[in-house]
Amino acid sequence: MSLLEVKNLTVGKYDPLDKLKENLLKAADNISFSIEEGEITGIAGESGCGKSMTALSIINLLPDEMRITGGEIIFNNQSLQKMTERELYDIRGRDIGIIFQDTRQSLNPLMRVGKQIAEMLELQKIRTEEHVHLNREQKNQNKEQVLELLKSLGFNHPEKIFDAFPHQLSGGMCQRAVTAMAAICRPKLLLADEPSSSLDEDSYKRVLSLLLEMNQKYKTAVLIISHDLSIIKEFCSRYLIMYAGKIIEEGHASALYSPLHPYTQALIDALPSKEKRGKHLENIPGKVPAIEDNFSGCPFAPRCKKAQDICRKSFPPETSFGIRKVHCYFPENGGYADE
Repeated sequence: MSLLEVKNLTVGKYDPLDKLKENLLKAADNISFSIEEGEITGIAGESGCGKSMTALSIINLLPDEMRITGGEIIFNNQSLQKMTERELYDIRGRDIGIIFQDTRQSLNPLMRVGKQIAEMLELQKIRTEEHVHLNREQKNQNKEQVLELLKSLGFNHPEKIFDAFPHQLSGGMCQRAVTAMAAICRPKLLLADEPSSSLDEDSYKRVLSLLLEMNQKYKTAVLIISHDLSIIKEFCSRYLIMYAGKIIEEGHASALYSPLHPYTQALIDALPSKEKRGKHLENIPGKVPAIEDNFSGCPFAPRCKKAQDICRKSFPPETSFGIRKVHCYFPENGGYADE
């Protein structure tokens, strides 16, 4: 049974010049996917493809101008759209944690970092018990739990981090602090939006190792959003590729580097590697379509070397190759599936 089911989700905003609200600008366009309990799934694609909007829609924290205009989100057999804001508030942090991409704005600049992380534990207790008043012993226990988590994230002096204000930390330190906030309550689902951004190699390995440990010890399902395909391949069991608000390919992460869609192949060709040292790296010509652009065909067609007339006329239907799925008229490798 799926822990999370996203069915035909459409997220967008109306053109501010359209007074009749007939022109919906879509950030996520009729997408569907599911995540099983204890599964690590990755969403990859360039910036502006709709990855973050998809994650934010799950917990209804979209920007003011954005809204869910179609589809359904089912979490733990409950429809999140049918919940009140109070009910969603109780789920956020406790059952669904999120590591925001913009870590600076995720932290209260007027509160010490340790207090903000410990507050997640306090809120969890308040949500489950009435008239809770934490005594000194309970607060000390929470502090020790926070310090232990900070240490596991690579802070050599976790006490200093606990007492620091966000402006006293580097961007990478803030990223790890936000990770601690999302992980401290051991949620059933953790949404990680670019969890390795702003981090050096050692720090990002610690963050991803923590997510993997939570997955293995507590069966936490994780949705990793990243433009880094190597992270998706190494840490995820399944991948989704997004482009222009659509999921255009999905399959087992083990098959990621043998893609079906030309866009996925282009992303792989642009990756640096030891084998490519000294060689010219491929680049994808053009740019990701803006949300205002309308396409009747495949949105990748203007950048695709394999595009033909049919690609520009209609969006390709879903084609399955084993358990892999792709939206492409002319898939890579003739659609060979090695799963």
